[in-house]
Amino acid sequence: MGGQNQTFAEGASINIPPLFTGENYPFWKVRMQIFLESVDRGIWDAVVNGPFVPVNVVNDVQEPKPFLKWTTDENRRAQYDVKAINIISSALTLDEFYRISVCSSAKDMWEILRVTHEGIEDVKRARKNSLIQEYEMFRMQQGETIYDVKKILEERRT
Repeated sequence: MGGQNQTFAEGASINIPPLFTGENYPFWKVRMQIFLESVDRGIWDAVVNGPFVPVNVVNDVQEPKPFLKWTTDENRRAQYDVKAINIISSALTLDEFYRISVCSSAKDMWEILRVTHEGIEDVKRARKNSLIQEYEMFRMQQGETIYDVKKILEERRT
């Protein structure tokens, strides 16, 4: 847990996405969202809602529009996902990059990072309940000193 007090190596920059090393995901997640929105809100929208895919409607059926028939606006909107993929990929260390390298959309990348570092709701609830139970059950044993208890707690933290 040594990285909690560590500032990110690159510092804060409006031009460079915050680097995620695998530690302190909640902090990185907020900073990354801010960074993506600051580049363009459409990029953050692609992360949240998935890529924009231009479609043609034929007989009430939607089918993807051929790339060469995209309008300028459709191309611009589709580009948001590509930009988001580039930014997210650039913000990860090698281990984290390998985790998301098979993804084809920024939304999928974001979701894999979220589930990996936060867990799904059931896992988070189970962790929380386990920690609460451990806290409630924690008692000093007969003959233990405050120093002994402090040492035990420090060992659990690392």
